[in-house]
Amino acid sequence: MRVELVERLIARAVAGGASAVEVFAPATGVKFADLPQSSVADVEDAFATARAAQQEWAARPVAERAAVFRRFHDLVLAEQSQILDIVQTETGKARSHAFDEVGDVAVNARYYAKVAKSLLASRRRNGVIPGLTQVSEERLPKGVVAVISPWNYPLALSASDALPAIIAGNAVISRPDNQTALTTLWANEVAERAGLPRGVWQVVLGRGASVGTELISRADYVDYTGSTATGRKVASQAAERLIGYSLELGGKNPLLVLDDADIAKSAKGAVRAAFSSAGQLCESMERIYVHTDIYDEWVAAFVAEVEKMKLGADLAFNSDMGSLTFDRQLTTVSAHVEEARAKGATVLAGGKARPDLGPYFYEPTVLADVTPGMAVYRDETFGPVVSVYRATSDDDAVAQANDTSYGLNASVWTRNVGRGRAVAARLRSGAVNINEGFIAAWGSVDAPSGGLGDSGTGRRHGADGILKYTDSQTIAVQRLLPIAPLPGMSDETWAATMTLAFRAMRLVGLK
Repeated sequence: MRVELVERLIARAVAGGASAVEVFAPATGVKFADLPQSSVADVEDAFATARAAQQEWAARPVAERAAVFRRFHDLVLAEQSQILDIVQTETGKARSHAFDEVGDVAVNARYYAKVAKSLLASRRRNGVIPGLTQVSEERLPKGVVAVISPWNYPLALSASDALPAIIAGNAVISRPDNQTALTTLWANEVAERAGLPRGVWQVVLGRGASVGTELISRADYVDYTGSTATGRKVASQAAERLIGYSLELGGKNPLLVLDDADIAKSAKGAVRAAFSSAGQLCESMERIYVHTDIYDEWVAAFVAEVEKMKLGADLAFNSDMGSLTFDRQLTTVSAHVEEARAKGATVLAGGKARPDLGPYFYEPTVLADVTPGMAVYRDETFGPVVSVYRATSDDDAVAQANDTSYGLNASVWTRNVGRGRAVAARLRSGAVNINEGFIAAWGSVDAPSGGLGDSGTGRRHGADGILKYTDSQTIAVQRLLPIAPLPGMSDETWAATMTLAFRAMRLVGLK
């Protein structure tokens, strides 16, 4: 990346009160930034600015707020080459997987710009006494929302979560991971060029243990994406202040191949499902259950597809999978594979690091004969490793798939969509894709997305994805007569009269 671009983006952060940290490109090991960090005073300044800016922003009509993100949509698509370079440099992922993030942000911006006015509109509600009690439900912005986003999908999980909060009338303070801060700062800059007033969306920098805690102690709502362990801490801190939160956490997602599946299509689909962004995706597949009747043929086809994958992280569309992002990810992946191998698992493809390509490259890996005593069986690997298992029936596949504390995403492959839907309905998962890995559900932003169990709580996308950033307010207007005994009427007569009225309302079907 050009030095002037890095410096311009860094200057946007509300940071500098704490010592800078060095940031290196995972694919090459080359340093690309000295990233300033935010002090407590920086965080306080950001919130003071946000609270002032939010009042003016919320006063604008929803249509005007939404129009900013229609322009944002157009700018992201028009200038995608630059953000693709930034995302690849910061994460090490392949360019095609970086483009998934561009598509995600564009789809979300277009969707919420279109539906926000309707979803946030005042709604008439039935009053306690028909004709005399007029009730409306209003939607009020929370105030200042903290969006704490991870490094693995830095554009999608920062901008796509911030934009519905902003359209709803909130100010947002983002805390991206240090490794991928430039991506969030780029999106922030583009939003302001699209017309977002300065101060409505700000970015602070620092480690979660320090800056994240400071954000939660001041925010009116917290949106967090990351590990389950940290998510529990975020929930605890937010609950202490009685503020709302939304958490998307880890996953150990299952892919089911039924006995009637198209072998070639499902094998290729499983490659995309397991190895996008080198498996560093909460929605990616780490467990594959294949009906025993087609197991041998299917696994052979899948391994053949995996072995054809090209590794690299050039700033071009010329590779199938990129690098891991951190040494700690490489350590976890290597440990899971080596332990499994030592305990009797069979490595069908991959199974080793590729330092000849870059510091954190690891081959896409397929394991068989994995047993419950191995870490890879139940723990989230978050890397390019997938295990394959036999299933004797749909019932067996469902039972094995549900044997986890996670519940984020699942995939079912079959030629019979009705059968696939029946299997999907039995899976304990926030989303199930039929004949696709994760993009069909994830990309359909009119439907909610989120996890069950250790995979989190709350939803992004759909109506929930914007309404969670608001509080409902009921306004009731009583007309003509009070809800009380009329002059001269006893309490007993009043109760008898209302009893008759309630019965009558039930008979005529009034709510």
